[in-house]
Amino acid sequence: MAAAIVDAVAEGQEEPLLGSHGEDSRCGDVMETLQHYNSRWRAIRIMYLTMFFSSVGFSIIMMSIWPYLQQVDKTADESFLGWIIAAYSIGQMIASPFFGIWSNYRPRREPLVVSTAISVAANCLYAYVHLPASHNKYLMLVARALVGFGAGNVAVVRSYIAGATSLTERTSAMANTSACQAVGFILGPVFQTLFTFIGEKGVTWKIIQLQVNMYTAPVLFGALLGVINIVLIFAVFREHCVDDMGRPQSSINSEVEENYEVGQDNQGNIDQVAVISTNILFFVTLFVFAVFETIATPLTMDMYSWTRKQAVFINGLILGAIGIESVIVFLAVKVLSKRTGERAILYGGLVIILVGFFVLLPWGKQLPNIQWEDIKNNSIPRMTFSESLAFSWKVQTHLPSNNTVEATGCPIIQSWCLYTPIIYLGQYITTDFLIGLGYPACNVMSYTLYSKILGPKPQGVYMGWLTACGSGARILGPVFVGQLYTHFGPRWAFGLICGIVVLALLLLEVVYKRLVAFSVRYERLQEQSS
Repeated sequence: MAAAIVDAVAEGQEEPLLGSHGEDSRCGDVMETLQHYNSRWRAIRIMYLTMFFSSVGFSIIMMSIWPYLQQVDKTADESFLGWIIAAYSIGQMIASPFFGIWSNYRPRREPLVVSTAISVAANCLYAYVHLPASHNKYLMLVARALVGFGAGNVAVVRSYIAGATSLTERTSAMANTSACQAVGFILGPVFQTLFTFIGEKGVTWKIIQLQVNMYTAPVLFGALLGVINIVLIFAVFREHCVDDMGRPQSSINSEVEENYEVGQDNQGNIDQVAVISTNILFFVTLFVFAVFETIATPLTMDMYSWTRKQAVFINGLILGAIGIESVIVFLAVKVLSKRTGERAILYGGLVIILVGFFVLLPWGKQLPNIQWEDIKNNSIPRMTFSESLAFSWKVQTHLPSNNTVEATGCPIIQSWCLYTPIIYLGQYITTDFLIGLGYPACNVMSYTLYSKILGPKPQGVYMGWLTACGSGARILGPVFVGQLYTHFGPRWAFGLICGIVVLALLLLEVVYKRLVAFSVRYERLQEQSS
């Protein structure tokens, strides 16, 4: 099934035998043979599958973490749940530069296999966190951090694809990589839903004390995908490298780095301003999307008086639709970038994101319904985001005995509910659509531009830092919006997001001419010196 998905994503991709340059693909008397070409693209497709399996392994348990945590450790609260969710991104942020450095000096098969094996072991640990008599929540925290650590191989995957494709192939390959990642995020919750039929009790394999139920079956399935991935890496994956024109190189790492270092005096160093700027733009892209994902459920519960079940179900459908929209955008930018260039698409994507959050600002006069239940006085303590979530949960679940209906509306503990206008449903749906257009375009263009800016040097370390920036954004985004939204409301939260995107656009405007391929920059330097 996974292979069929990847083939469908890759269908229509331009994979010319000579790197789309015909006779220009010669390197002395060396030309890419059909055998080399087929082997190169088989390896790239294995990287697509690696990305797909990794994203499935992440998203397949997201809906079940909280009930599983409550089951294995009664002392866990919503605040600790936040740490467990953040542990994945923290692990990935730490691991990405490490695996990137490793892939620069050793065959990439090594970090790929080791990182995947760590994820497999971590998923197995997650399935056994119920066994100890105490401290189960900390074991779950470690398991999720190790899964994130294994996911640091994203840097290796993208650096390999950057080195195994020509400039004309790279945008398409990077778009396919992101599309496979998006498909994995979409299908993960679908697989989780199917495993719910096993039930909470499930079956127990007494010999190894393994409980297979609706909470552990998904991670075991993720571990199985990891094992399949390792087998494919050993059986099918072969390392290949081509230059920007699509000409085969004799070595993956050492030869390319040697050629790079020899040519540095003539070609100049990597444009570090462009590198840092692209990292910042990528950080902003993932930051605003993390904010959007985090705020979706509490925002709709506050604004539209949805119950927890309604909010989870409807927002799940919306995020699924955004995922499908993102896949379409990933595939569309492959064609559009040939006409407009990557920089223009990145700029347009940021503008769309800006418009999306601007639309989300409250402009009307109607106020949201207030949730008054179980509030006995007007003295409301100042709370942190995690404390307010926990208090809100208690308000909604521990109602007076004479009231069996779930309390809905904007909690009175959020004082802004008394004077901030409602965000209409039409505004919210419009923002969903615009984010689904802008985010994937910015995501894939950031990776593509970054790989082209770096040029022929092995990109493991640089890709590791880019991935770490993305992980940091996913950590800071929820914290940022949690504090602002809880204490000051959507007007301040989304207004500041608009300000951040405007600053990103100004940065892109300043460095626009510098965001070019390494070889193009070299040609410009040659023209200036002549």
